[in-house]
Amino acid sequence: MSKTELWHGVYPALLTPFTAAGDIDYEMFKKNFLAQAEAGVSGVIIAGSLGEVSTLSTQEKYDLLVFAKQHMPQHLPVVLNIAEQTTTDAVNAAKEAERLGADALMLLPPMRYRASDREVVTYFKTVAAATNLSIMIYNNPVDYAIHVTVDMFKQLAESPNIQAVKESTRDLTNITRMINAFGERFKILGGVDTIALESQLVGAHGSVAGLVDAFPRETVAIYRLAQAGQLEEALAIYRWFMPLLELDIHPRLVQYIKLAATAEGLSNPYVRAPRLQLEGEELIRTQKIINDAIASRPVLPDYLNLPVGRTIEQAS
Repeated sequence: MSKTELWHGVYPALLTPFTAAGDIDYEMFKKNFLAQAEAGVSGVIIAGSLGEVSTLSTQEKYDLLVFAKQHMPQHLPVVLNIAEQTTTDAVNAAKEAERLGADALMLLPPMRYRASDREVVTYFKTVAAATNLSIMIYNNPVDYAIHVTVDMFKQLAESPNIQAVKESTRDLTNITRMINAFGERFKILGGVDTIALESQLVGAHGSVAGLVDAFPRETVAIYRLAQAGQLEEALAIYRWFMPLLELDIHPRLVQYIKLAATAEGLSNPYVRAPRLQLEGEELIRTQKIINDAIASRPVLPDYLNLPVGRTIEQAS
């Protein structure tokens, strides 16, 4: 099978399962990403925020990458997230990721330091110059306090391997601004689960998703149905999904999504400190959301055999 085209479709931000002792649970990690592949995702992202990157050592990130490359179906790209505090560390990570066989990179702004626009652009362009890999910029001013503006992307367009953006501004109009400014120069992947379908309908090429870790088939079905112009069918699944998707927009999204994936046999609930497992009323409430959704989950159509790549306008 030929290599999947980058930056189209559903990209899970993979969880990093741990054992009770705090070690990486590689067998559960494999079980999850193979379920994603079977469900029809277009690639996977390793060591993102949902993958608890802040608690992973540098070597663990590389070990996860090598393991995924060994066991993932070869046509699916494996993307490594880079979230570093210094430009030097980010450059070194990009070089090592390329050496180890990563297919692409997701790149966050500098961590901990609220850099100026000029500093952010210089940081991104310096990392891009250090690698031949395709790069997706993560634009999330809500959580990281840095907004990569259209004017900044005009400068980033000078780097040919900066090719995509994870659009997490939570402002749907920003997708249209990007398209108006750049056409197809940058691929756009919606980065917020609760507006994933809306993002696709106004022009996003797909999604970087969270609840897909627990419900891969439903996530991909919504994307494929929307692409095929079957909007009513996509909306029915999306409306069922929404109470679960809202678990993605909370500071404890890692614990919530791990709990959901555990219910589906695709993770376990263990997290690394300073995160703690859920307890008390929060655990009961979250588990009820998950249980209610599983009890009422929709029957999915044969979504993998729908035509892909048709716009809503073409299909209507």
